[in-house]
Amino acid sequence: MKPAITPTPSKPHASASKEAAEIGDTRKPRSDGEEARGRLLMAALRLFAEKGFAKTSTREIAQAAGANLSSIKYYFGDKAGLYRVVFSEPMGTACQEIDLSDPSLSLREVLRLFFEDFVMPLKQGDVAQLAVRLHFREMLEPTGLWMEEIERHIKPSHLGLVAVLLRHLNLSKADDDVHRLAFSLAGLALQLFVIHDVVNAIRPKLFDTPAAVDQWAMRLVDFGEAMVAMEIARRQTLLGSTASAPSKKTKKS
Repeated sequence: MKPAITPTPSKPHASASKEAAEIGDTRKPRSDGEEARGRLLMAALRLFAEKGFAKTSTREIAQAAGANLSSIKYYFGDKAGLYRVVFSEPMGTACQEIDLSDPSLSLREVLRLFFEDFVMPLKQGDVAQLAVRLHFREMLEPTGLWMEEIERHIKPSHLGLVAVLLRHLNLSKADDDVHRLAFSLAGLALQLFVIHDVVNAIRPKLFDTPAAVDQWAMRLVDFGEAMVAMEIARRQTLLGSTASAPSKKTKKS
């Protein structure tokens, strides 16, 4: 039976209490504490991506991070809590904090916000690739987090993009082709994560700096605009063909 990743809602983590206390007395988090948490995240990301959730022990993670085993409980509660954070934090969530529904935004502005947010993790280099591998492993060895990710983040992001397309296509309801267009636009950015190793082998400078990643985002905006323009033209052609088609009259016997 596959392990299920479930939160433990009854008791807050010690780290949450610590952060709340520090907010109350205006003290900043200790830099050494943040460093220890970061080391645990990176060690866990590498091990989970390589071995999966079930075959990775907290002792291995603590040893790889050069930290005490108890620090995992302190910062994350338990192994499941650590896995949950590792699964979502390095990659972020596409457009979670961005409102694409603002009607004052042009199509180009919407696509720019969407793609810049989507490709931002690529600026983290190896971290992004490890996160992609972890996501693929989660699909093959599900713990429940992938379906949760789809429901909580991917589906709302997709539907937000669909709503934008409806506005710019002048449609009131999404048909299959609107959804195909939305999936294809997201796919433009997603494929950068999938083929990252291939690009590095053929043309490494395309990913070697944050500015290079920003350039990818701007080109994706251009490509996305072209895709939407083509869909608008296709629909107008179909509409014109339908309008000009002669009506068929039924002969009376």
